[in-house]
Amino acid sequence: MSKKILLIGAGLSATHLIEYLATQSLVNDWQITIADKNESLAISKAIYTNTKSIYLDIEKADDLDALVANHDIVLSMLPANRHMPVAMSCLQRNKHLVTASYLSDDMKALDEEVKSANLIFLNEVGLDPGLDHLTAMYIIDQIKADGYIIREFESFTGGLIAPENDDNPWHYKFTWNPRNVVLAGQGAAVKFLQEGQYKYIPYPKIFRRTEIIDLGEYGKFEGYANRDSLKYIDTYGLNDIKTMYRGTLRRIGFCKAWNVFVSLGATDDSYTLEDSEHMTYRDFINTFLAYHPTDSVEIKLKYYLDIDQDETELWERLEWLDIFKPIKIGLKNATPAQILQHILESKWAIKPHEKDMIVMWHKFVYTDGDTVHELKGALVVKGEDQNHTSMSKTVGLPMGIATKLILQNKISSRGTILPIHPEFYVPILDELKTFGIEMKLS
Repeated sequence: MSKKILLIGAGLSATHLIEYLATQSLVNDWQITIADKNESLAISKAIYTNTKSIYLDIEKADDLDALVANHDIVLSMLPANRHMPVAMSCLQRNKHLVTASYLSDDMKALDEEVKSANLIFLNEVGLDPGLDHLTAMYIIDQIKADGYIIREFESFTGGLIAPENDDNPWHYKFTWNPRNVVLAGQGAAVKFLQEGQYKYIPYPKIFRRTEIIDLGEYGKFEGYANRDSLKYIDTYGLNDIKTMYRGTLRRIGFCKAWNVFVSLGATDDSYTLEDSEHMTYRDFINTFLAYHPTDSVEIKLKYYLDIDQDETELWERLEWLDIFKPIKIGLKNATPAQILQHILESKWAIKPHEKDMIVMWHKFVYTDGDTVHELKGALVVKGEDQNHTSMSKTVGLPMGIATKLILQNKISSRGTILPIHPEFYVPILDELKTFGIEMKLS
């Protein structure tokens, strides 16, 4: 009997997922429905055999329920805070659910109900979170099986621009949701374990606490702490761990410059600015600075944030964004974060022919008695163009393969789960190798 897949959310990260599902539908007899509030976007993605598009506003519960009821499994590519209406509909209609987002407390609270219904609500099966779990658990389980005790684990992932298209002083362009980039580090406690000590970083300090990662031919990167690393101690079964640190990668110099906007308050999304539609970029920066009858915005900014005259690279990055120019913003009732995103989108946009690049790096330190061993893993994937990005590939393919495993009844786990067991990571990593996605160990 033909299986029906409902994909909710047809954005950029869904491109490879849709192509994979469409290809698999030819041999597995699947029917795929692509649903989105942007009907034209859904139509543009439903160009393959066995795919169709439909308009869906998830706020309309009856429409959502009717659609969910007519499918065997639901894949949600919505923003993380929009998954719960879909999850509740799946629970009521007895359907499996797959997302690439972090497992939220609300979703986790459904675990017993999901188990009782013999359902799978799989979360964190994209890139980060997702591919990081798959690769880490594969190595962790091997190290443990050989009788070693893991003492340190560090993991960093970054979505960046490929070196051949790196043409700006930030060495960065938007390769995924710009809003998520602007709001990075907010809304969740940043905490980790280092040498047996619990560490916590408040949001204003995240981008000033970085470490350098050297990836040889791909150059050096800086990593900053990402969310709550501590919860993965239990998830990964690393009860003897002394260092547990998960972070995000950027090119050298990015974090210090980005911290200017954090320190100003330009990444705040909690209030709107009066008369924002008539502001200029220069007005926007000046909004956060003290009044002075004669000092320029540039002078006030340097004084307020204690930027030295010789910090030329940082200043070059700021000037390159045109933030000191009288360019009209044109956004009504906008928050600081929305205005900053608007400014960045005009400068950090990836062009149609340009390639993005995913970089993932793991470090394991493990012991055998008094002997200390170290193992590093690096995974680098480049995109093809603006639509076929490495971000879409590394998010969509793990999600697509996991969906196939569920539909083929190859997953025994039930409840609100993560892809941390061999039944997930062995077949997914094996198939990803055929797409050129593989972590190299050294």
